[in-house]
Amino acid sequence: MRYISVTAFSLCLSVFTNSAVTAQASASSLRAELSSIGPIAFAPGHQLLVSDPKAATIYAFDVAEFSTKGFGKEASIEDLDGKIADLIGGSRDEINIVDLAVNPEDQQVYLSVQRGQGDEQELLLFRVQAKGEIEALFIEELEFTSATLPNPPQPGEGRRDRNRHMESITDMAFIDGQVVIAGLSNEEFSSKLRAVPFPFDQAKNGASIEIFHGNHGKFETNSPVRTFIPYELKGEPVILAAYTCTPLVVIPVSELKDGEKVRGKTVAELGNRNRPLDMISYEKGGESFLLMANNSRGVMKINASELETQEAITTEIPEGTAGVSYETIQDLQGVTHLDKLDEQHAVVLIRSESGEHSLRTVKLP
Repeated sequence: MRYISVTAFSLCLSVFTNSAVTAQASASSLRAELSSIGPIAFAPGHQLLVSDPKAATIYAFDVAEFSTKGFGKEASIEDLDGKIADLIGGSRDEINIVDLAVNPEDQQVYLSVQRGQGDEQELLLFRVQAKGEIEALFIEELEFTSATLPNPPQPGEGRRDRNRHMESITDMAFIDGQVVIAGLSNEEFSSKLRAVPFPFDQAKNGASIEIFHGNHGKFETNSPVRTFIPYELKGEPVILAAYTCTPLVVIPVSELKDGEKVRGKTVAELGNRNRPLDMISYEKGGESFLLMANNSRGVMKINASELETQEAITTEIPEGTAGVSYETIQDLQGVTHLDKLDEQHAVVLIRSESGEHSLRTVKLP
């Protein structure tokens, strides 16, 4: 699930909230106008959180009116791109499925989708019901609140820097009364974790994050968190964050004070030339595990019990892996996104070698 309610998280996160984010509530004269669409998640009360990275803005759409029986434990949809294209008109090649999120309150699956590019693009939301029925949501008709982050990164001149503003929001999760947002700012130490009280109010700039990247052999402050989840180690709330090439880092929530520079603890190097895509945690057989989808190294099942005893990685790991152990789940090939459906199942988005996507329910390994 993409939201969690833990009292300890609330106590710790309260130290870096309460100023500088612009917030607005819905009104009959307002409509949500997205300039981009990125990661999505859920907050309680059927609040669908939708990010607009280009505008450094989070929207919360009220989707309670659509609540019904959720995605089935045996459900699957083949050629999801084609079905979405048929629904809205157009071709499969125009469809880019950006993210998925499961509403924990009714197990419906929601998708953020981009159709086309540039000035002709359409930014869309869909929900998937129990038997795989797909329905488009009309964003302009949904009630919403929103919050805009301060000091977003600005587009640069070089090829790699041109789209830095699209990394203002790289992932987000609801954590006991607040939306925690990972991404970049325009500051020198640009990697950020910010918290915005929900319903949306205000937040400061958040904490700057420094990590040791074993494959690069150095400390880094400008690499964004690609995906993260809230977790608890030794009774203390932490954030488990994954970065490109692929450090796994423990960040104590108690240290995330506004304006502070926080050094995370690197507990694994999971291989270079790889980008983590999505991550969940779950319990099975009395043990705790993480499941992480990656763009070039498949789906990793990580033994979370090793996190408590793993020493920090502080020396170069030029090749291979180090730190907490994992196994690659061979039955899960091509997974680009995943989320928990219930305590025994996950919903996965799978991309075939031909480029078509399917949506499936799988048992947690």
